[in-house]
Amino acid sequence: IPRSLAENSFILYAQLIKPLNPEYCSQSHYEILIRLQNDKSEIIPPGAFIPAAERYGLMNSVDLWVIKNSFKLLGKHNKKFPQSPIHIAINLSGQSFANTHLVQYIPTLFKKYRIKPEHITFEITETAAITNLTNAIKFIKKLKGLGCKFALDDFGSGLSSFAYLKSLPVDYLKIDGAFVKDILDDPIDEAMVQSINQIGHVMKIKTIAEFVESEAIEQRLIEMKVDFAQGYGIQKPRPFLDILQQAQSDN
Repeated sequence: IPRSLAENSFILYAQLIKPLNPEYCSQSHYEILIRLQNDKSEIIPPGAFIPAAERYGLMNSVDLWVIKNSFKLLGKHNKKFPQSPIHIAINLSGQSFANTHLVQYIPTLFKKYRIKPEHITFEITETAAITNLTNAIKFIKKLKGLGCKFALDDFGSGLSSFAYLKSLPVDYLKIDGAFVKDILDDPIDEAMVQSINQIGHVMKIKTIAEFVESEAIEQRLIEMKVDFAQGYGIQKPRPFLDILQQAQSDN
């Protein structure tokens, strides 16, 4: 992993976050994902290296690499097409919350790559946020003050989801895909998705359903008034550079 960081062997992928509410259709919104290319030019998924990076305390470096390289690509695109900017969501690990250097450094990257903070959403998992609650709140408030948005990922997977939600000033709830993928067949999962969506809206938080794998699931989510959908039924992850090039050709 350190060698891959030094040699830029990581590759940025992205997956569309599709608006289900017509009010948000004007935005192109993608979640940034990371892959590793080995010596044989094979693409290695994050599940094969992220656990090792977490175990050996390397996630701060991985997160920073993703932020810098995402900003670099996005800054060039949005400068060229300011009338149709792309918004991106970047995952942050729990280790990054404890890194006071990172929260101070991110504003300098906005200036360097001419990124508007309002075009950036940072995603944090519910488990990581609860484990590092004090640091997470400080981190969120600092960057929200600049204009960034925050999403709470995998919401519903923890035991105290709703109790902690009031403490976290987030803009989006990403409904855990474990509930979403079976909403057509399991009334309990459907009720969970409905509950999370309703609570989010009461708190003025937009909702994103993960693991949307079919048009039928997407249609049910529209009926439930979920705001956004993400999953293989919407779009499979693609290299971020390809997405930007496609957007440029469309413009």
